[in-house]
Amino acid sequence: MNRSSMTTVDAVELLGAVDPAHPLVVVALEQEARHFVTDFPVLVTGVGKVRAAVAVAHALGGGIRPRELVNVGTAGGLHLGMEGTHEIATVFQHDFDNLALHAVTGRHDGPPLALSAELAVTPEPAHALPSAPGGSAAPVLASGDRFVAGGPLRDHLAAIADLVDMEGYAVAAAGAMLGVPTRLVKYVSDPADESAGATWVESVDACARVLAEWVGTRLG
Repeated sequence: MNRSSMTTVDAVELLGAVDPAHPLVVVALEQEARHFVTDFPVLVTGVGKVRAAVAVAHALGGGIRPRELVNVGTAGGLHLGMEGTHEIATVFQHDFDNLALHAVTGRHDGPPLALSAELAVTPEPAHALPSAPGGSAAPVLASGDRFVAGGPLRDHLAAIADLVDMEGYAVAAAGAMLGVPTRLVKYVSDPADESAGATWVESVDACARVLAEWVGTRLG
């Protein structure tokens, strides 16, 4: 490929310095963090699982570990009543066939991860997908590198998850590998249906204000 035709990948942006006494707040996009007023460091990763995982690894590559990783951001809601802010109990990759690959390789390279919303413990793998969504008491998040906007994919995910995003699993997996407690906090920005793209654009600023309030009042 001609070098001049290659697309440049935007750099990871770390605002502040990683500090073992404080959390590292992780967001996908600047739009989601634009109203933050906090002394905690903020990592802006870019969109998608690869960008999120690489950004966390890069930010922690110097060896300093934060008190915890806290990924805050927007997500699509898959059920009626899944509105507002939710701290995730279980996250899995909806575009990674963990069970089929395990049958071939004998390895679990991308299993679902269970998180403790109260204790923010390091995620522990669960070796089977949740049989049903957990609801508002124990929300299940599906992460994948597709923007879900209706269709058969949404119908499939609604049977096994409550919310859908594009980075949560990657942040949790990076935290688990690096031994850093991880929390995922998602605000429902759209219903993950055919209107999702337009709805996200229209609502992201209001969502960012809610996320900023959560960061300002819930992280100490």
